[in-house]
Amino acid sequence: MNAPKTIPFNQVRPVGKEYQYMQEAVSLHHLSSGGQFASRCEDWLERRLGTRRAILTHTCTHALELACLAIDLKPGDEVIMPSFAFVTAATAIALRGAVPVFVDISPDSLTLHPDTVARAITDRTKAVIVIHYAGYGAWIDGLKDLCDRRGLYLIEDAAQAIDSSYLGKPLGTLGHLATLSFHETKNLIAGEGGALLINDETLVDRIEIMAEKGTDRAQFLQGRVEKYVWQDLGSSVRMGELPAAYLFAQFEEADHVFGYRRELWRRYHTGLAPMANEKGLSLPRHIPDSSGNAHLFYVLTQDRAHRDRLLSHLADHGVQAVFHYVPLHSSPAGKKFGRAHGPMTVTDQVADTLLRLPLYHSLSFDDVARVVEAVAAFETPAKDAP
Repeated sequence: MNAPKTIPFNQVRPVGKEYQYMQEAVSLHHLSSGGQFASRCEDWLERRLGTRRAILTHTCTHALELACLAIDLKPGDEVIMPSFAFVTAATAIALRGAVPVFVDISPDSLTLHPDTVARAITDRTKAVIVIHYAGYGAWIDGLKDLCDRRGLYLIEDAAQAIDSSYLGKPLGTLGHLATLSFHETKNLIAGEGGALLINDETLVDRIEIMAEKGTDRAQFLQGRVEKYVWQDLGSSVRMGELPAAYLFAQFEEADHVFGYRRELWRRYHTGLAPMANEKGLSLPRHIPDSSGNAHLFYVLTQDRAHRDRLLSHLADHGVQAVFHYVPLHSSPAGKKFGRAHGPMTVTDQVADTLLRLPLYHSLSFDDVARVVEAVAAFETPAKDAP
């Protein structure tokens, strides 16, 4: 008897006219940045989200680096951010000679809480980076109010949160700046790719220059200057036409993609909820006032050994599940370039117990049912019982 096919953690497939648009980009004889498809993508983001300006970048990492450059981070400045996060936000801070200050996350949302951030503010604090984990935002209004009162920049790392909202407002439009990711593991993809969203009007012109390698090339192309010259610091960060063409095809199918992913998420939750307590699992909690985009579905186990047994069990049943971040405050580079403020109780616990299940656009409803059945077949040892 043949073993069942493996359900991968992630799988990339086109959803619309990706190949057609990439061929069209080639036929237009323009493959560098600043082409028609990049412009269409930026226009789409500005209309869809209501941001003042969207700039496509090679990666979300480049967008974070551009954000840190734009707010004039300098050596000795501090930026508060969660320790339960991907490394790129911390790296963007450290590249400017500034210090990432790691704080704990809330157990409800796995994101920053304003009270925790407030306790970490010093006279060297210049900004706060909030990460909308799993596509959910929480207390962003409180964080924005805190930053406004203390004269700090608020940057939203919304890499996982396109089409999510908080209090009816799109995530990525509430901070001074925000970043998006179009990595192949995200909801809408370009293979690699990202965007910087500019919500602070005063930052638009300078960031346009920085995104053009520090030159006023954008003004030159608009006929506002006779020739473009070096004006400021900057880098080569803007996305080329081939990934932009692929991404625009994804944007055209965005409503379908988001709707389908939300249905996959719902089926996971509905299928796992009746057995969660028996298996010693906790499911994602409802976040008040927040609407998610079904970026990922996770479960929390009782401890690391419990999680590792479940990972092994799922692998034996042809399901590729994964854990997530290693806390930044405990990493070698985190200790070298940053510092922790306060206890990291929730961060350490979540890092040891969080397990992500497959969730992507080509995942079928039958695949979800198989994953749920595999979890149902997991035998929890007596010592793991709640």
